[in-house]
Amino acid sequence: MTAKQILDSFSETLMQDERILSPQERELLTSLLQNSRAVSSSDSGTQSAVTAAIARSVGETVAQRAFALLGSSIVEQILARSVIPAGSEDAMLAATVHSRAPQPPNPVPPAPGPKAPQPPNPVPPAPGPKAPQPPNTVPQPLRAPQPPNALHPQHGFRPLSVPVQQGGQQSQIESGSGVGILDSPEIARAQCVVLDEFLTPQELDELLSYALRHEEQFQSSEVISPNGEPGMIAFDHRRSRVLLDLGKHEAIILERIQGVLPQVLDRLGIEEFPVTHTEAQITASNDGDFFRAHSDDSDKLIASRRVTFVYFFHREPRQFEGGELLLHDSQGRSERHVGTRTYQTVVPQQNQIVFFPCSVLHEITPVECPSRAFADSRFTLNGWLHK
Repeated sequence: MTAKQILDSFSETLMQDERILSPQERELLTSLLQNSRAVSSSDSGTQSAVTAAIARSVGETVAQRAFALLGSSIVEQILARSVIPAGSEDAMLAATVHSRAPQPPNPVPPAPGPKAPQPPNPVPPAPGPKAPQPPNTVPQPLRAPQPPNALHPQHGFRPLSVPVQQGGQQSQIESGSGVGILDSPEIARAQCVVLDEFLTPQELDELLSYALRHEEQFQSSEVISPNGEPGMIAFDHRRSRVLLDLGKHEAIILERIQGVLPQVLDRLGIEEFPVTHTEAQITASNDGDFFRAHSDDSDKLIASRRVTFVYFFHREPRQFEGGELLLHDSQGRSERHVGTRTYQTVVPQQNQIVFFPCSVLHEITPVECPSRAFADSRFTLNGWLHK
């Protein structure tokens, strides 16, 4: 068997494993390759360059996922071969573990009580403890290269997959047993869909320019009060500024969203529904701004919201840190999300949009912007689709 035959056989094996490439990703790749050939059929050089770019992206993604699976298999084999024989000194030592319940590392301190509203510009408290992120374990997205003179960008669909530290209760150890069993409640991972390069470069530049020109029209962000009244400003819960008049940019973003909505809903596991109306706003978050944990459909006034979208944009080079979107996992699989100690993290990336169900508990971590200049803010064009 030649080297090429061996390589082709290995590639075929990887393609059949849905943990490496899902059917939807294979379908997306097929569509990308066909479209790129159709666009650049008259220019063999461009066609080769586009194909090579797709090949590199696919190769990197497949390699990372294959490495992770191979590593897991090796660890399982090592554990299977390293069982401690009964009666050994190590086994006798392990039998004494039942004398005290195992303690989780770095126990989480109790949450602080409610605070009085603060005036603008105080530094808010940091959010809860953040789950450690193991390096180099996040599968890279399949990003679609842009064919020359394409009118609209192609989007690489990807459900967010981030390693997190699972939080759960420990069970009591049975008397006489030397083994402690972790008994965690069922955790439902927060679902979201991330699309890269959502607007064209020109549309992105015009949107940023529009936001900067209308700085004076931005107003303090509001929340719904505990008794259901809108228009409440609570600096201890939310700090940012919003612009409600988006000009032509509202129609542009909604047209793009309409084009990808069927695929997004399918990825989120939401049945297609008639969109009765939409809300959209531009949010500017500067130094110290944040938004504590909340869901977007938790009040009667906003109960018809179904899908939240958040489009990230900012001035280059980026002049802020933080402002991460945390999507909390939930207990069980009921429609009403009850937060856990685990979450998915979305770091703001230029020209990227995130979709997730409005019922998901989420928050924005504090922004650090040393210049405090409005132009250096973390900007989003965010909104909701109503059923």
